[in-house]
Amino acid sequence: MSSTDVTIVVVDPAELKPADAKKLPVREGDEAWKIADLRQIVELLNSDVERLVTELGVTEHELDDLLHTSEGAGDDQADAGSTALEREQEMSIVNNTRDMLEQSVDALRRITAGTYGECQSCGQGIGRARLMAFPRASLCVACKQREERR
Repeated sequence: MSSTDVTIVVVDPAELKPADAKKLPVREGDEAWKIADLRQIVELLNSDVERLVTELGVTEHELDDLLHTSEGAGDDQADAGSTALEREQEMSIVNNTRDMLEQSVDALRRITAGTYGECQSCGQGIGRARLMAFPRASLCVACKQREERR
């Protein structure tokens, strides 16, 4: 899978209207979304998508180079082990970057669909403070804690 396998979504913050912010789910006790807050999150997510696409391209290229590096007959076990570790680390970086990219794109899709801020587990509001701190969040704090205990 390469970065081209992720369908990139970009939302123009200027096209968002106050009604778009008002229709988003709100956690009990929170104020309704303000258009300025939503636009700030969209700008951050768009920036993340752009940065992550670039990073993913670089790390995939580096991984491809590592995977196609032939091990010579003169390599000793330490060299082979070092190369294997380097490949494993690079694959981990690629996978983590791809996951973050997919989460950012998913958050932009949820903004467009009007479901941003709704916990994907319990359906309750996630909370503006949590989303301002971590815009890719798709679970409320209680559901995230439950998931991490498993």
